[in-house]
Amino acid sequence: MTTTETIVDKLPLMEAFYTIQGEGFYTGHAAYFIRLAGCDVGCHWCDVKESWDENLHPKVLVNDIVSQAAENGKLVVITGGEPLMWNLDHLTSKLKEKGIQTNIETSGAYELSGFWDWICLSPKKKKLPTQSVYDAANELKCIIYNHHDFKFAEEQAARVNKNARLYLQVEWGKKDEMLPLVIDYVKNNPKWAISTQTHKYLDIP
Repeated sequence: MTTTETIVDKLPLMEAFYTIQGEGFYTGHAAYFIRLAGCDVGCHWCDVKESWDENLHPKVLVNDIVSQAAENGKLVVITGGEPLMWNLDHLTSKLKEKGIQTNIETSGAYELSGFWDWICLSPKKKKLPTQSVYDAANELKCIIYNHHDFKFAEEQAARVNKNARLYLQVEWGKKDEMLPLVIDYVKNNPKWAISTQTHKYLDIP
Protein backbone atom coordinates (compact mmCIF):
# COMPACT_ATOMS: atom_id res chain seq x y z
CA MET A 1 0.00 0.00 0.00
CA THR A 2 1.27 3.44 -0.80
CA THR A 3 1.58 5.94 2.01
CA THR A 4 0.62 9.07 0.12
CA GLU A 5 -2.32 9.52 -2.19
CA THR A 6 -1.65 10.52 -5.77
CA ILE A 7 -4.48 12.26 -7.59
CA VAL A 8 -5.23 10.50 -10.88
CA ASP A 9 -8.67 11.84 -11.72
CA LYS A 10 -9.25 9.98 -15.01
CA LEU A 11 -8.65 6.34 -15.90
CA PRO A 12 -9.10 4.39 -19.17
CA LEU A 13 -12.24 2.35 -18.63
CA MET A 14 -12.98 -0.60 -20.90
CA GLU A 15 -16.12 -1.74 -19.10
CA ALA A 16 -17.85 -1.95 -15.74
CA PHE A 17 -20.55 -4.44 -14.79
CA TYR A 18 -22.28 -6.04 -11.83
CA THR A 19 -22.07 -9.83 -11.71
CA ILE A 20 -20.97 -12.77 -9.59
CA GLN A 21 -17.27 -13.26 -8.93
CA GLY A 22 -16.42 -16.56 -10.55
CA GLU A 23 -12.83 -17.17 -9.47
CA GLY A 24 -10.61 -17.54 -6.42
CA PHE A 25 -11.37 -16.83 -2.78
CA TYR A 26 -14.44 -14.65 -3.46
CA THR A 27 -16.13 -17.11 -5.82
CA GLY A 28 -19.92 -16.80 -5.59
CA HIS A 29 -19.97 -13.25 -4.20
CA ALA A 30 -21.83 -10.45 -5.96
CA ALA A 31 -19.27 -7.94 -7.22
CA TYR A 32 -19.03 -4.85 -9.40
CA PHE A 33 -16.14 -5.22 -11.83
CA ILE A 34 -14.18 -2.22 -13.05
CA ARG A 35 -12.03 -3.27 -16.01
CA LEU A 36 -9.32 -0.74 -16.76
CA ALA A 37 -7.68 -0.68 -20.17
CA GLY A 38 -3.97 -1.00 -20.84
CA CYS A 39 -1.70 -4.03 -20.59
CA ASP A 40 1.82 -4.78 -21.82
CA VAL A 41 2.12 -8.27 -20.31
CA GLY A 42 0.63 -9.89 -23.41
CA CYS A 43 -0.54 -13.38 -22.47
CA HIS A 44 -1.33 -15.27 -25.68
CA TRP A 45 -4.35 -16.98 -24.06
CA CYS A 46 -5.83 -13.76 -22.65
CA ASP A 47 -9.61 -13.67 -23.17
CA VAL A 48 -9.82 -9.85 -23.06
CA LYS A 49 -7.15 -8.80 -25.57
CA GLU A 50 -9.36 -5.85 -26.48
CA SER A 51 -8.32 -4.37 -23.12
CA TRP A 52 -4.64 -4.15 -24.05
CA ASP A 53 -4.68 -0.87 -25.97
CA GLU A 54 -5.64 1.92 -23.59
CA ASN A 55 -6.16 4.32 -26.51
CA LEU A 56 -9.20 2.37 -27.68
CA HIS A 57 -11.12 3.18 -24.50
CA PRO A 58 -12.36 6.45 -22.99
CA LYS A 59 -10.70 8.18 -20.06
CA VAL A 60 -13.45 8.42 -17.42
CA LEU A 61 -13.51 10.63 -14.35
CA VAL A 62 -12.80 8.71 -11.16
CA ASN A 63 -15.78 10.40 -9.51
CA ASP A 64 -18.06 9.03 -12.23
CA ILE A 65 -16.59 5.53 -11.92
CA VAL A 66 -17.13 5.63 -8.16
CA SER A 67 -20.68 6.99 -8.41
CA GLN A 68 -21.67 4.13 -10.70
CA ALA A 69 -19.96 1.57 -8.46
CA ALA A 70 -21.81 2.86 -5.40
CA GLU A 71 -25.11 1.95 -7.07
CA ASN A 72 -24.02 -1.69 -7.43
CA GLY A 73 -23.35 -3.29 -4.10
CA LYS A 74 -20.48 -3.04 -1.65
CA LEU A 75 -17.75 -5.12 -3.29
CA VAL A 76 -15.67 -3.83 -6.21
CA VAL A 77 -13.11 -5.84 -8.16
CA ILE A 78 -10.65 -3.77 -10.17
CA THR A 79 -9.15 -5.73 -13.03
CA GLY A 80 -7.84 -5.23 -16.54
CA GLY A 81 -5.84 -5.23 -18.68
CA GLU A 82 -3.23 -4.67 -16.03
CA PRO A 83 -4.75 -2.23 -13.52
CA LEU A 84 -1.49 -1.44 -11.74
CA MET A 85 -0.24 0.35 -14.84
CA TRP A 86 -2.20 3.22 -13.29
CA ASN A 87 -1.86 4.78 -9.87
CA LEU A 88 -4.99 3.64 -8.05
CA ASP A 89 -4.66 5.61 -4.82
CA HIS A 90 -7.34 8.13 -5.69
CA LEU A 91 -9.83 5.62 -7.10
CA THR A 92 -9.58 3.28 -4.14
CA SER A 93 -9.70 6.01 -1.52
CA LYS A 94 -12.88 7.36 -3.11
CA LEU A 95 -14.41 3.87 -3.17
CA LYS A 96 -13.57 3.42 0.49
CA GLU A 97 -15.23 6.75 1.32
CA LYS A 98 -18.41 5.13 0.00
CA GLY A 99 -17.95 2.11 2.27
CA ILE A 100 -17.05 -0.15 -0.65
CA GLN A 101 -14.70 -3.12 -0.30
CA THR A 102 -11.79 -2.86 -2.75
CA ASN A 103 -10.40 -6.01 -4.38
CA ILE A 104 -7.89 -6.18 -7.22
CA GLU A 105 -6.88 -8.83 -9.73
CA THR A 106 -3.39 -8.15 -11.06
CA SER A 107 -0.37 -9.77 -12.64
CA GLY A 108 1.69 -7.73 -10.18
CA ALA A 109 3.95 -6.51 -12.97
CA TYR A 110 3.93 -2.95 -11.62
CA GLU A 111 4.52 -1.52 -8.17
CA LEU A 112 1.53 -1.64 -5.89
CA SER A 113 -0.64 1.44 -5.55
CA GLY A 114 -4.07 1.79 -4.03
CA PHE A 115 -5.70 0.86 -0.73
CA TRP A 116 -6.93 -2.72 -0.79
CA ASP A 117 -9.02 -5.15 1.19
CA TRP A 118 -7.99 -8.10 -1.00
CA ILE A 119 -5.22 -8.55 -3.55
CA CYS A 120 -5.40 -11.45 -6.00
CA LEU A 121 -2.01 -11.93 -7.65
CA SER A 122 -2.06 -13.89 -10.91
CA PRO A 123 1.57 -13.81 -12.08
CA LYS A 124 2.66 -14.17 -15.69
CA LYS A 125 5.95 -15.53 -17.01
CA LYS A 126 6.57 -12.68 -19.46
CA LYS A 127 6.67 -10.00 -16.78
CA LEU A 128 7.08 -11.19 -13.22
CA PRO A 129 5.52 -9.46 -10.20
CA THR A 130 7.22 -6.74 -8.22
CA GLN A 131 8.22 -7.49 -4.66
CA SER A 132 5.62 -5.05 -3.35
CA VAL A 133 2.83 -7.23 -4.76
CA TYR A 134 4.39 -10.51 -3.62
CA ASP A 135 4.57 -9.06 -0.10
CA ALA A 136 0.97 -7.79 -0.01
CA ALA A 137 -0.95 -10.49 -1.92
CA ASN A 138 -3.82 -12.19 -0.10
CA GLU A 139 -4.24 -14.75 -2.84
CA LEU A 140 -1.92 -16.32 -5.42
CA LYS A 141 -3.81 -17.63 -8.47
CA CYS A 142 -1.66 -19.44 -11.01
CA ILE A 143 -3.09 -20.31 -14.42
CA ILE A 144 -2.32 -23.81 -15.69
CA TYR A 145 -2.02 -23.92 -19.47
CA ASN A 146 0.69 -26.57 -19.85
CA HIS A 147 2.82 -28.95 -17.78
CA HIS A 148 5.55 -26.38 -17.09
CA ASP A 149 3.01 -24.14 -15.36
CA PHE A 150 3.07 -26.40 -12.31
CA LYS A 151 6.79 -25.62 -11.87
CA PHE A 152 6.11 -21.92 -12.40
CA ALA A 153 3.32 -22.04 -9.79
CA GLU A 154 5.69 -23.53 -7.21
CA GLU A 155 8.31 -20.89 -7.98
CA GLN A 156 5.69 -18.18 -7.41
CA ALA A 157 4.44 -19.81 -4.21
CA ALA A 158 8.00 -19.67 -2.88
CA ARG A 159 8.14 -15.92 -3.50
CA VAL A 160 4.74 -14.81 -2.24
CA ASN A 161 4.18 -14.02 1.44
CA LYS A 162 3.43 -17.00 3.69
CA ASN A 163 -0.16 -15.92 4.41
CA ALA A 164 -1.33 -15.86 0.79
CA ARG A 165 -3.91 -18.48 -0.18
CA LEU A 166 -2.74 -20.64 -3.08
CA TYR A 167 -4.94 -21.49 -6.08
CA LEU A 168 -4.42 -23.32 -9.36
CA GLN A 169 -6.81 -22.47 -12.17
CA VAL A 170 -6.97 -24.25 -15.52
CA GLU A 171 -6.91 -22.01 -18.57
CA TRP A 172 -10.43 -22.37 -19.98
CA GLY A 173 -9.40 -23.58 -23.41
CA LYS A 174 -7.27 -26.36 -21.91
CA LYS A 175 -9.68 -27.56 -19.24
CA ASP A 176 -10.39 -30.97 -20.80
CA GLU A 177 -6.69 -31.75 -21.06
CA MET A 178 -5.29 -30.12 -17.93
CA LEU A 179 -8.06 -30.30 -15.31
CA PRO A 180 -7.44 -33.98 -14.47
CA LEU A 181 -3.77 -33.13 -13.94
CA VAL A 182 -4.66 -30.18 -11.69
CA ILE A 183 -6.98 -32.37 -9.63
CA ASP A 184 -4.23 -34.94 -9.12
CA TYR A 185 -1.68 -32.22 -8.35
CA VAL A 186 -3.84 -30.64 -5.66
CA LYS A 187 -4.55 -34.03 -4.10
CA ASN A 188 -0.79 -34.62 -3.91
CA ASN A 189 0.01 -31.04 -2.87
CA PRO A 190 -2.84 -29.95 -0.59
CA LYS A 191 -1.37 -26.53 0.17
CA TRP A 192 -3.02 -25.65 -3.17
CA ALA A 193 -6.76 -25.37 -3.88
CA ILE A 194 -8.54 -25.35 -7.23
CA SER A 195 -10.06 -22.17 -8.59
CA THR A 196 -12.70 -22.79 -11.26
CA GLN A 197 -14.06 -20.19 -13.66
CA THR A 198 -17.55 -20.64 -12.23
CA HIS A 199 -18.98 -17.70 -14.17
CA LYS A 200 -18.30 -19.50 -17.46
CA TYR A 201 -20.24 -22.55 -16.29
CA LEU A 202 -23.05 -20.20 -15.20
CA ASP A 203 -22.86 -18.35 -18.54
CA ILE A 204 -22.59 -14.92 -16.94
CA PRO A 205 -19.99 -12.14 -17.52
